[in-house]
Amino acid sequence: MRILVTGGAGFVGSHVAEGLLAAGHEVVVLGVAREEGHNRCPDGARFIQGSVTDRDGIERAFAEVKPDVVSHHAAVANVTKSVRDPLLDAEVNVMGSLVVLQACLRHGVSRLVFASTGGAIYGDVPEGTKAKVDSPVFPMSPYACSKLAVEYYLRAASREHGIAVNILRYGNVYGPRQSNHGAAAIAVFCAQILRGESITITARRETGDDGCIRDYVYVRDCVRANVIAARGDLDVEVLNVCTGVPATTADIARGLMRALGREVPLSYAPRRPGDVERSAIDETEFVRRVGEPTPLDEGLRLTAQWFAEHVAH
Repeated sequence: MRILVTGGAGFVGSHVAEGLLAAGHEVVVLGVAREEGHNRCPDGARFIQGSVTDRDGIERAFAEVKPDVVSHHAAVANVTKSVRDPLLDAEVNVMGSLVVLQACLRHGVSRLVFASTGGAIYGDVPEGTKAKVDSPVFPMSPYACSKLAVEYYLRAASREHGIAVNILRYGNVYGPRQSNHGAAAIAVFCAQILRGESITITARRETGDDGCIRDYVYVRDCVRANVIAARGDLDVEVLNVCTGVPATTADIARGLMRALGREVPLSYAPRRPGDVERSAIDETEFVRRVGEPTPLDEGLRLTAQWFAEHVAH
């Protein structure tokens, strides 16, 4: 199949594009830049420069590429940025997604796979429970609101126009090539440990606690889910892509120090606006349809190894 990956030069999108190429598909990447740090359009994929907010540019790209399937990963994927600038978040994540959806409908795309968020969409998950896809949703940031809105648009389009839709609700994705200059804790911590710098634990509730609880999912597991969805073998509309293992920020910091064989001091900061305190996601359906997720310790080891080899320190 010919598959168009929006955001395919970014962190998750570039890994997905590689996985689709390895599965034998023809892959075209649409992105705002061919290379951003260590994120890149993979060899073997054609690259088209463009933004999902550019209606005319998207129309030209779809008319030229004529994709069978679209994997939509282009987004402003940052909770803190969304709180600071909700208009930009909505422009890219909602309006940009609608531009892509409308192009899919006009050009007869058979399936749209959408990268959503399980890490933000459910809000605070009660202690002792894990969120399933039919659990109540309570988005607590503009980013989560935008992703949930697009989910509803896609479901409506599927019912009205017949386009097949798969919505993948990612946990907190990490792995090789993630930028260590943003809000991604694991990438930032790897770089800090390698430079011998203190790691800051942002509070879950009170400054000095072990930080927020998250489900950290290795990027290879996102790739596996995307490859299955793209070929039409994921027989659910919505799937949590996760490990089912809740971990605190301090757990992650200590795990990375073990993986890198280095110790650095921890410092503590207040809670950030928009942060969910406890994000715990149910992995049952992922295991059933995709397979066992990468264990957290293994994913941290592989990620730490990549950063030790590729990031200056």
